Amino acid sequence: MVIAIFGESCTGKSTLADALKEKLHAEVYTGKDYLRLHANEAMAQRLFSKKLTEAVNGEHIIFVLTEAELMKLIPSGAYRILVTEELDVIKARFASRMHGVLPPPVVAMLERKHGRFDAEPCDLHVHAGKPSAAEVCEILMNK
Repeated sequence: MVIAIFGESCTGKSTLADALKEKLHAEVYTGKDYLRLHANEAMAQRLFSKKLTEAVNGEHIIFVLTEAELMKLIPSGAYRILVTEELDVIKARFASRMHGVLPPPVVAMLERKHGRFDAEPCDLHVHAGKPSAAEVCEILMNK
């Protein structure tokens, strides 16, 4: 099974992926991690696409992404999970990653990108941690 977890930065995608990885014994790719498959980016992308397509009905692979242009790599048949959070929460989490300081250009970038995945089709929408990672695992185990 391929599980695509997508959404903005600081929404809880990695936390969810870590919980699923442990429960499902899945391999996790985040962003452009697939570049480790080959030195040539185009070839790495082709190899990764093939790996994902083959895994739709096979091994568990979790693909975590925050960049819209990577959505094209999600194969048909993948289970798509959109993870969202309120903008104020995203800003607070991002600020903590930056040692409490959130520069105005970063604030502007977060505001500009907020909601960009909302129109993407998904099989499950996780908002503000609901359903919980344990509940998402249960949903996937029953698929």
